[in-house]
Amino acid sequence: MPNPKWRHSKRRKRARRTHYKTEAPTLATCKTTGATHRLHRAYSVDGDLYYRGQVLIPSKENSEAAAA
Repeated sequence: MPNPKWRHSKRRKRARRTHYKTEAPTLATCKTTGATHRLHRAYSVDGDLYYRGQVLIPSKENSEAAAA
């Protein structure tokens, strides 16, 4: 791949890069808890870890109360 013959200025480089913007993440609302979270990610509500509306990892307080 060829190399550039002339150096580009900082202004020219920055002007080109102004169009590279991050997009806002897609958010969803859980039907079970009503919490807003990112799509395809696990999320925490009151110490419990949820994914797709189901509890993956219960909090220590809830698991101790259920065992007693």
